[in-house]
Amino acid sequence: MEIYLVRHTETACEKGICYGQSDVELKTPFELQFDQIKQQIPADAIVYSSPLLRCTQLANYLSDAVSIDSRLMEMHFGDWELKNWNTIPEADYTPWMTDFVNVSVPNGESFVALHHRVTDFLATLTLEKKSKKIVLVTHAGVIRSILCTVSNLPLKDAFSNKVDFGAVIKITI
Repeated sequence: MEIYLVRHTETACEKGICYGQSDVELKTPFELQFDQIKQQIPADAIVYSSPLLRCTQLANYLSDAVSIDSRLMEMHFGDWELKNWNTIPEADYTPWMTDFVNVSVPNGESFVALHHRVTDFLATLTLEKKSKKIVLVTHAGVIRSILCTVSNLPLKDAFSNKVDFGAVIKITI
């Protein structure tokens, strides 16, 4: 199965804002970048998307038939959603920064929790769609989780997978 991992394009959020599962707008104009992404994926691919606007807007541009799945959402940053990283008290973020894989953000989730829902999605996908071309329009955290899975990379090293805005990464499962 060919899977095209597509990260949404840049958001309109101010730099340094933690926006995880918050529904934020895309930076405009984005049409040229949408066109470039569309040229990199097969026209007959089945498209899945995170339900967040920054993904569905792109997914709907890529296909008339998009399946929405909440397991493709970015990590839930709980109390940190829509806050500037610089305003989060050090006592709150230090435990998470020390072990982001296992430590949950206050009232949010850990990276391993994100990873579990993403691997659940992949398991469902591989059972249902053997030998199909699939596009996943999603977020950097989800893509890093998938790349860790397919390359047997420990989750603690997930950030070694660079995932730019608008990136298209092809993998085979």
